[in-house]
Amino acid sequence: MHITNVIKKPLLSEKTYVGQQNGAYTFIVDKKANKTYIKKTFEEVFQVKVKDVRTMNYDGKEKRVGKYIGKKTSFKKAIIVLKEGEKLDILSDL
Repeated sequence: MHITNVIKKPLLSEKTYVGQQNGAYTFIVDKKANKTYIKKTFEEVFQVKVKDVRTMNYDGKEKRVGKYIGKKTSFKKAIIVLKEGEKLDILSDL
């Protein structure tokens, strides 16, 4: 897996903005990436020190529109906590 394929996009919501004030940033990552690989990639791309990585897997839910039944995509979410004194501006770095 190449380093550019690990971090897909930031997850921006009201809840994640509160976490950003405490140094916790939320990203959608590749489903095959493990915590150590996510940490190494994040430190290399953004030049910051990572304290902790928490990951969650989400299964795609069924979605129905009229008589048609489809499925939303499944994804993996990573919450990356930076060390004290480290700061990241997501909107300007991407």
